[in-house]
Amino acid sequence: MTPASDLEALAERATESAVAAGAGDAEAAVQHSTGREIRVFDGQVESLTEAGERGLGVRAWIDGRAGFAYGTDLSADGLAGVAADAVQAARVVDPDEHAGAPAPPDNAAQAGDPGAYHDAQVGAMPIPEKIGLAKAIERHAREADRRVAGVETTVYVDEEVRWALCSSTGLRGRYEASFAYAYAQAIAADNGSKQTGLGFGLGRSPAALDPEAIGREGAERAVQLLGASKPASRSCPVVLDPTVAASFAGFVGGVLCADEVQRGRSPFADRLGEEVASGVLMLTDDGTDPEGMASAPIDGEGLPRGRTTLIERGRLGAYLHDSYTARRDGGARSTANAARSGYRSAPSVSTSNLILAPGTASLEELLAEAGDGVYVTDVAGLHSGVNPVSGQFSVGASGVLIEGGELGTAATEFTIASDLVSMLSAVSAAGAEARWVPFGGSVKAPPLLIAEMAIGGS
Repeated sequence: MTPASDLEALAERATESAVAAGAGDAEAAVQHSTGREIRVFDGQVESLTEAGERGLGVRAWIDGRAGFAYGTDLSADGLAGVAADAVQAARVVDPDEHAGAPAPPDNAAQAGDPGAYHDAQVGAMPIPEKIGLAKAIERHAREADRRVAGVETTVYVDEEVRWALCSSTGLRGRYEASFAYAYAQAIAADNGSKQTGLGFGLGRSPAALDPEAIGREGAERAVQLLGASKPASRSCPVVLDPTVAASFAGFVGGVLCADEVQRGRSPFADRLGEEVASGVLMLTDDGTDPEGMASAPIDGEGLPRGRTTLIERGRLGAYLHDSYTARRDGGARSTANAARSGYRSAPSVSTSNLILAPGTASLEELLAEAGDGVYVTDVAGLHSGVNPVSGQFSVGASGVLIEGGELGTAATEFTIASDLVSMLSAVSAAGAEARWVPFGGSVKAPPLLIAEMAIGGS
């Protein structure tokens, strides 16, 4: 792969070309990434793909007008061509009083180590070894319990990416990052009941993945749901397992992004400083966490990343901003939460790593405190089931009934319903063991005990 320092030099040339073509200010970001995906079924490789991307995106500003263009030709002529296209786009769009090039803030923190989030083993490990890892996950899932009838799918994914950015306002930086994750969907069957369960793991490289733990988790989750039935409708305590807690945290983080707030699509709009959750709950966004899969020393605009406390002791402390939403908000500042989905897109505000602070209780203690309720291990349709304006939701769920403070009968085909603020306010305890969840963002969450929630069943 192209060294990050070489990418930074390309970004600098593209920025200079845009200014020479007439931009008042300009910014260029260059990406080079390589990723692999391996799918295994019944002990055989079902598919294997390896793909790479290499290109740049350029933003140009002229008198309150912002233009964007991208391309894959990184020759001198290619850089100049993309830069000229960005300048031309800026000349023809409508002006926006909030548009402008991001600039280094006063007393800006220094960006961290550009190589801190990369493990070279991602690219160095031979493909046959990665195939062996995926096959081992499937084998362990099958061997974990006699009731495992098969494994629906086993997937291994990794990627390594290098980024560099340069702006005419003085922002610049580069970094490289890597991640690897794997999951297996096990199928359990017994006495006419058939259920599926997901096991997963993630880290900076395949060495961080434990194939036995991933396979066993998928099997255990599937077996746990065998014989499940629809529970009675009622209001009762609910314990969210870490994957479900992470899904809700991810949604909350999304509606705490300033663009959603400014569009009136957030139940947290105009509530800074107010109590929006239980005093037990603390939610932060940390773009530099050593274990976070979304970590980087700089954000998508080149600003040094850091940590933003969103909810602390129940109070809403901040929204997440990029430079545009901060400017639109008046007195706000960017929280360095500009993100790019790739060189083909301009940056926009987004979460980085969301972290729900753990508590001190074990899962057994949370169940005991719940007494009689439901342990929710999976929800379906969360993002389509939540009203982003009111925060009200009703989503399908499955899990296990809590009977006398212990796990009892498996439950499925029921709904959980509330609204985000009421649910957060009803959090009475957080578990001590948190885990990273890669689905729908990078989120670390412990299990949560909700004092009361509506269950819709039979």
